[in-house]
Amino acid sequence: MNCKHIVAVLGDGAWGTALATVLVENGHTVRLWGPFAENIAAIRETGYNKFLKDVKLPEALIPCENIGDAVMDAAFIVLASPSQYMRGTLEKFQPYFRKETHVLVNIAKGIETGSLKRMSEVCEEILGKAQYVALSGPSHAEEVSRKVPTAVVVASEQLALSRLVQALFMNEFFRVYTSDDLTGVELGGALKNVYAVATGIIDGMGLGDNPKAAMMTRAIAELSRLGIALGGEAQTFSGLSGIGDLIVTCMSRHSRNRFVGEELGKGGTLESITTAMGMVVAEGVKTSVSAYELAHRLGVETPLIDTIYGILHCGKSPSESVTELMTRRAKHEKE
Repeated sequence: MNCKHIVAVLGDGAWGTALATVLVENGHTVRLWGPFAENIAAIRETGYNKFLKDVKLPEALIPCENIGDAVMDAAFIVLASPSQYMRGTLEKFQPYFRKETHVLVNIAKGIETGSLKRMSEVCEEILGKAQYVALSGPSHAEEVSRKVPTAVVVASEQLALSRLVQALFMNEFFRVYTSDDLTGVELGGALKNVYAVATGIIDGMGLGDNPKAAMMTRAIAELSRLGIALGGEAQTFSGLSGIGDLIVTCMSRHSRNRFVGEELGKGGTLESITTAMGMVVAEGVKTSVSAYELAHRLGVETPLIDTIYGILHCGKSPSESVTELMTRRAKHEKE
């Protein structure tokens, strides 16, 4: 790729930092901002980020304590805050936003609690109509930062924007596909985190492979059913942001959502688990609330989401929940 750009990454978590290394690798000027000045200072001093342990960051990466410095003259703004903190980040960025020159690339995977809005909708509420692209797919920060071959999808209502961002990120180890189904790609990336909690619960209970395979298969059907009702396209949920992201998040040892479920399956409480995780965010915990409320608002049957919501937020026991799922009325597989 011949054209080089200035890129600001707003959010210094593991995923934002990993993608910043990809962009540096591609020859772009990359500035990394985070909400906690002490962590940015530590990155500058040590060359390491505590949220992405054991990864030596490229010297060309520019840490910025001030968001205004980070976005100055930038053509691309990568929105890397967790979904429940995205609104706050956008409000900090709003005074510097330039509709004509900024291309926004959201990499957060979640649905805002309360408003039940996707990240594109939160962005439009605060910034107005923008040049907006979502990046999603089966991609753990730990592996991307080690240049493990990875494939993702970028989606925008304007396919030309998707292609622009495709060119920005794509290289020999990071393959990028394009889509114009923004709604579907955002929903696939958000909802799969909820099902990853369920996979972890199954492993934590020591139930084996059969129930895990059944859960993931039925999760694909359920995710598609809810995603289509919310405006996504069916084919999208069979792609990288649907099945692809579901598989990696449900199966990987890197998955924070799966970890939360596994600890619950072992008998831990949500409060103790999230306290031990500190500032590390498992998106599926909050997204389970949004998914549950959206499904009930639309009248879409989502037994897995209902079950995960019950375990996470209503104190239901995992073993009782498994029994309830297994003894539901008999159905056709297409239902």
